[in-house]
Amino acid sequence: MPDIPERIENMLANIRRRRDELGYSQDYMAHKLNISQNAYSKIETGRAKLNVRRLFEIADVLLTTTDKFIEKN
Repeated sequence: MPDIPERIENMLANIRRRRDELGYSQDYMAHKLNISQNAYSKIETGRAKLNVRRLFEIADVLLTTTDKFIEKN
């Protein structure tokens, strides 16, 4: 079983991948989440903690479910 940091890294990569698939910018995501682009960037790069509420909000904006983020690449 992969360790927690590896699983989080995988989840963040899945979020970035889905955002790219939809052609959404970090600016767009930040606007939809009512945060700054810098704050959103920190989430995607793992420099800010991602809470469960925010994870669900991101999934909603990206028109998917949270389980899609947790899947192994």
